[in-house]
This record gives sequence, C-alpha cells and structure tokens, in this order.
Amino acid sequence: MSAMQEHHRLVANLVRWMSAQKACNRIELIETHISSVILAGSYAYKIKKPLDLGFLDFSTLERRRFCCEEEIRLNRRLAEDLYIDVVDITGTVDRPSLTGQGTVIEHAVRMRRFAEGTLLSEHPQRLTAALADELAQQLADFHASVAGATLPPYGTPEQVLLPMQQNFEQIRSLDPECSEQLSRLQTWTLTEFGRLKRRLAERREQGHIRECHGDLHLGNIVLEGNRLILFDGIEFNPELRWIDTMSELAFLLMDIEEKGLARIARQILNKYLEISGDYQGMDLLRFYQLYRAMVRAKVSAIRLHQPDLSVAEKEPLRAVLSTYLENALKYTVSGRPSLLITHGLSGSGKSTVSEALLKFMAVVRVRSDVERKRLAGLDPGSDSGSSPMSGIYTPDFSRKTYDYLLSLTHSLLGAGYTVVVDAAFLKRDQRCRFEEIARRLCLPFLILDFQVPMNELRRRVTARERLGSDPSEANVEVLNRQAESKESLTEQERQSAVRVNQESGDIGDLVKLLQIRLDGYTGL
Repeated sequence: MSAMQEHHRLVANLVRWMSAQKACNRIELIETHISSVILAGSYAYKIKKPLDLGFLDFSTLERRRFCCEEEIRLNRRLAEDLYIDVVDITGTVDRPSLTGQGTVIEHAVRMRRFAEGTLLSEHPQRLTAALADELAQQLADFHASVAGATLPPYGTPEQVLLPMQQNFEQIRSLDPECSEQLSRLQTWTLTEFGRLKRRLAERREQGHIRECHGDLHLGNIVLEGNRLILFDGIEFNPELRWIDTMSELAFLLMDIEEKGLARIARQILNKYLEISGDYQGMDLLRFYQLYRAMVRAKVSAIRLHQPDLSVAEKEPLRAVLSTYLENALKYTVSGRPSLLITHGLSGSGKSTVSEALLKFMAVVRVRSDVERKRLAGLDPGSDSGSSPMSGIYTPDFSRKTYDYLLSLTHSLLGAGYTVVVDAAFLKRDQRCRFEEIARRLCLPFLILDFQVPMNELRRRVTARERLGSDPSEANVEVLNRQAESKESLTEQERQSAVRVNQESGDIGDLVKLLQIRLDGYTGL
C-alpha cells in the first residue's frame, strides 16, 4: 500500500470513528491537493498528505508534525482563536482515534470550525468600504509586528526572480498556445527586474523582507459578523512567506481587482500606505502584481491539462487561463501619471474631497498632516502637544515636511502613479517646487483650489478640534494665522487651478472636470 493510499484509508476510518462519537456531528470531508480536512461538530481537523513536491515536504511523520506546529505558530498571529492546537491521531490505520491512547500514527491541526458561506471569495461584494479600511489596518499592523531581518536568507533579487521565471517556463511547457502572451509578459518582467534589481536589494537591506502570511487572498479571509479573520498562511515553505511586504499587498490587491472590485482595492492600497508609510515600495507593486497573476495563470494551466478532461470541460478552463493572462498584461501598462495638489486653509475640505476622489480615480494620496507626524515619530491620531509655530509646526519642521512630501511625490510619479498631495500649500514656493516636478517630467499638473468663507472655516475647525479624531491639530488660532500669512494663487497658477465647490456635494462632477483638464493637458 502506498503512503497516499494509507493516508486516504486512515482518513476514511477516522471519519467513521468520529461518526460513532456522540460529540461529533455535521461531519464532512474536504480534500485539497495537500491536505484532508475533516469537519466534525465545532472543529476542523487538518491532516497533511504524505507528499514531497519539492517546494513542500510532508513525506515523513516528523515533517508533518513540524509543519503542523508551524501552522499553529504562524496562523495564531492573525487568527489566534481559530487555530487551537496539534492533536495526535493514535491507534492503527484501520482503527484510528483521537483519544490519545496508543501509538501515535499521525498528527492533525485542530481548528475552530467556521460557518459555511463566510469566505470572502464566495461573497466578495461583502467587502464594504468600512471592512476595506479594517483589512488594510490589520495587514499594516501585522506587517509592522512580524519579524523582519536586515539580511534574512531570503528575498535576494535572484530569489525573487526565480519563481517568476519558473512560472513562465511551466505555463509554456503546459500550453504552447500561450507563447506569444508569455513572451511579452516575460520580457516585461525581465526588463523591470533589471531596472529594479538594486531596489530589491535595498528593500532586503532595509528589513522589508518579513515573515508574512504568504498566501493572502479573499479565499483565506473569513468574515464573521463584522470581523475579518485572515487564516491559512503558508507553513510548509519559508521562502514563500519570507517575502517583501509589498509582494503580500500585491497579491491581495490583484485578487480583489480580479473580482471586479477596483475601487475597494484602491481604498485598501491608500489606507495601507497611509498607515505603513511604505510609499517608497510602490515602484515594486506592479512587478509583484504581475507575478501573483502569473501564479494564478499557472494553477489554471495545470488544471486545464489534467488527464481525462473532455473538450467541453477544457473550454471554460481555457477561458479562465486566457483571462488571467489578459489581467497580467494590464500590469505592464501604467499610463501617464498626473500630479494634483490641494490649496486651502484648514477646514476647507481638502482631506474630505481628496479621500472621495480615491473612489473614482486611480490615485495615490499623500497627506501632510499624517506625514508631518510620521516624521516626528508620532501616530497620526496622537496629539503632538505643539502650540502654533512651535514643535512640529515651526517653519523649519514645515519645510522638512514639504521636503518629504516632495520626495514621496517624485518617487510615486516615477513609479507611474497619479498623486494627490493633501496639504495647505499656502506659500508660493511650496507650490512652485511641486509644479516644477511635473514640468520636469512633462506631466499634467492641477491645483485643487478650496475657497470657503472664514465663518464656516471657524465652525468646521472648532467642531473637528472638539472631536479630536483627525490628524490635523489646527485650531481657530492657527486658522487666523494662516489667513493672515497666506500667499494667494498667482495669475499663472490660476491657469492650473480647479475651483472646488464642496457645497455642491457632487464629487462626480469634480471628477469629470478633472479628467477633462488632465486629458486636455498640453504642457506647463
């Protein structure tokens, strides 16, 4: 009897044993390509198959025990109440039990069973805007908390490229009909790798290679009530989980976009960046998104070429493969980015409107209130204790903040992303420096000009200060100082300005106007 035959016999007998126990009901058996999962009562028992697939080794009892323990350790980081323990299966293959009596013949990961229909992959439309923010928060917090090493034995540029190359080779060997698309995708990947090789090495040196989840997509996220649970991270191969945090984010975003939820993906991206501050990693995002799309394409190609499939069964699988390749090709085209900056006093609606734009435009937003506090080592929601013109609001610190915003903007534009810089921009020299970047790169540049009566601004600032939940610390005193010292837009600047009437309440009209202005750009 082969090891796999013995495994299936053991599982079948264990199901029979469980069926005879009074505490076990609602018993189901789910088979994946690497595990057998028995659902029994309130628990799920995950038994690893005795396989050695190269990238995965469950071939011995000792290896399976180790990987069970790793699965518990790793997944408790994100789903502590879902992963309970490792249980011993004792007895014999023909008479197994979970009583703990007799010889240990196998091990299983015991999990809390979650309800059917709670996977987000089954109902992606349940990923609301509020849950998108929660997901971004969870992921950013997780990445900040997990182990990161300056020079781990993973994540070298060569190690990053290897699985990418293997994907192309495996798909090509399975399906020669895809060779033209594969050649285009592989050429782009190799060109980007050459351009990004130094950046990949820098990311490793800077500690961005971390022990991540490794397989983060909607199929591994459960929604219980209003709570998101991220589970089923990779335990069997450290190379697949010790990855760049941007690669992990790329997989999640690619999967969400694939489900037709581009707006939600943009929201998660911007929220994650605002929390993590990892704007510098954006030059790698499309590179990693294409890689993740090719992993999906490879899995689809393997399924398509399973033996004994009929022509009728192959047709939908080929359509899926074609869709994955087309989606991957989209990541090779970035289009021409644009630069938008806001202009207005505190309380004029800059953050509110710029956030609303994220729902309708493919933009990355950078907020001065958030980055100012990040430079000071503060959380965005914390109180700096600074009075006007002191602490983090001195002229020197403000210059430092705008310098940093300029650096981030340059990096994001260079990576091909349209940027909205949410800041007051009350000084001419501040605006000129950003306009100069757009001019130098021959990119569209617009100023979102917010004009609101002072009495309304005072009302808004007072209300916001009372709530105390905004990164901005501006009060009425700050507002009055701004009004006295502001430098209005020049006639030349007004040529690039779009007046924002927040009172109209229709962000759609503003988006249309911005698109017309950006599409009609002829040069600064």
